[in-house]
Amino acid sequence: MKKIKSIFSFVLLLAVTISCTVEGINKDTALLGADSSANLSKIFDISNDNSGNVKITPTAEGATSFQVFYGEGSGLPVTVAPGSSTTHAYPEGNYTVKIIANSLTGAKTEQTFPLKVVYRAPENLDVTTSWEVRVKAKALYAKSFLVYYGDVANEVGTPMAIDQELPPHTYPATGGPFVLKVIAQSGGAATTQWTKTLFGLPIDFESGAVDYFFGTFGDVTFSKVSNPNASGLNTSATVAKYTKPIGAATWSGTYSPLNIPVNFAYGKKIKVLAYNPNPANIGKKLNIEFEWAVDGTPGNGIAVLKVPFTTSGAWEEIVFDYGTISGIPAGAKFTQLVLRYNDSASGVGEVIYLDNIRLTN
Repeated sequence: MKKIKSIFSFVLLLAVTISCTVEGINKDTALLGADSSANLSKIFDISNDNSGNVKITPTAEGATSFQVFYGEGSGLPVTVAPGSSTTHAYPEGNYTVKIIANSLTGAKTEQTFPLKVVYRAPENLDVTTSWEVRVKAKALYAKSFLVYYGDVANEVGTPMAIDQELPPHTYPATGGPFVLKVIAQSGGAATTQWTKTLFGLPIDFESGAVDYFFGTFGDVTFSKVSNPNASGLNTSATVAKYTKPIGAATWSGTYSPLNIPVNFAYGKKIKVLAYNPNPANIGKKLNIEFEWAVDGTPGNGIAVLKVPFTTSGAWEEIVFDYGTISGIPAGAKFTQLVLRYNDSASGVGEVIYLDNIRLTN
């Protein structure tokens, strides 16, 4: 009997001990993690390539997962595991990102964070223009381009995509100068602008904004100078001086690639104001030649006319009628102007002046 009492006492003590231990496990939730997450924060890694990509890394103590609301787009959250990130492409602007941290107990901690996305201005803008003013551009960090041809009032820019070349643009008969403008767009407010002053005919040598490029060959010289005899037909301030020095080759001359092709649909006569200071040069001929036709028709050497000087000491108008050349099709366009003088003999030191080269009917 005494032995049975001892066994019963031991069992009772063991039961009490087990009961206390189980109760302690049930009440001590510290072993399972905090009731809510602490120190909820984030890391924003904002790209600088105008993609708008923002890498969002939520952080918190005791969090088992996160819900991230981008503040842009569908409005639906994405779930992110601790230590992981999510990336979203934002348009330029200001946003509020909401993050909810979830703890093991199911408790939620919520916080919002401001986000500002600013696109950088495009860099290294490079624009190319080929025959008939075909425009193409490239730039770092550009999303797209706007092209302004500069030949109409209140012009609306023509959109141009990356790697796109716009179709030919036909300028009006006035020939310019026109300011071609290309704006590289970042996708946000920042832009980068490129401009170039284009010229075709008429050429009057008066605009300081125009690069009146005339390359030379065969030792002649060509430059923009003050009018040596501002009277009569030509009182303009600035003209071109053409010098054929002693011994210069018969084939010598100048060439000028034209930004805007000469379009014979607008007329087939070229008129030039010319000044010859030396009576000995009367009868010597000025050549006006057009080369590098758009689409190759006609070939070089076809659009060539030679007309003599008829006077000296005064400005005269010399007319070149290309309608007399049957090999030039209607509407032909030429991208290079060539000037030559007295191509039947070597140079003897002649000097002539030219101005207001224009296309007429």
